[in-house]
Amino acid sequence: MLGHGTHGQPPGTITDDTEMALCIARSLAERGQFDPEDIAARFVEWYDSGPFDIGVMTADALRQIKSGASLDEAGQMVWEQRPEGQNAGNGSVMRCVPHALAFADGHETLVEVSRQSSSITHADPRCTTGCAILNSTVAGLIEGRDDALADSLSALHDVPAELRDALAPIPDGIEERELASSGYVVHTLQTALYLGLTADSAEETIVTAVNMGDDTDTVGAVTGAVAGARFGVDSLPDRWFEELDCEVELRSLATTLYEDPITS
Repeated sequence: MLGHGTHGQPPGTITDDTEMALCIARSLAERGQFDPEDIAARFVEWYDSGPFDIGVMTADALRQIKSGASLDEAGQMVWEQRPEGQNAGNGSVMRCVPHALAFADGHETLVEVSRQSSSITHADPRCTTGCAILNSTVAGLIEGRDDALADSLSALHDVPAELRDALAPIPDGIEERELASSGYVVHTLQTALYLGLTADSAEETIVTAVNMGDDTDTVGAVTGAVAGARFGVDSLPDRWFEELDCEVELRSLATTLYEDPITS
């Protein structure tokens, strides 16, 4: 928001998190359905535009798609080729929340779409299931359910143990000082869900998330998604919206997906 930081961008510049979320939201709004081929094509077009920041796994997968790999192959190949510790990034959870708006009325469809959308670039089960958990939680918060995260975990029976162990203790079994803001998907989800679900206000928790540093934009993006679903758009400061170049489109897409959800 202050601008001219790590990447030298002006105030209000969105990063790859929001740029890729916009690709998904535009596809859902324009196609009226989940079309992974269309989403992938939009990702590739964005990649070709030369974004100032892009995740390593995302870039590798999109290069595979450009080289002719199918959607079933690209993310899978990138995952299998990378060693443990470098194969479960947060590049799909950062962008996935438009699905929670579009498919809020159908839990099973939302879970399946979330996984498929993740696997375009991030096929690790911690990533695909992480997207499903995040989106189910956000959908539950929008509906006003207090136990949205617990409900999401209960509804899924194939959650990787590492992911379940990190998320099940939220909120009371987590020490805030132990939270991490790295690019590892489990860290991102644990931190963002904890901060978003325990905060007294959306503004406070988003500032806290961003100020943790490290992978600051993604932790901030996911925390913001949770806090936004919990507190509502009116809880966010006007001065933030005034800085965003894409505010009008963001509001329009969110309204379209929320008021006219996809039913199949």
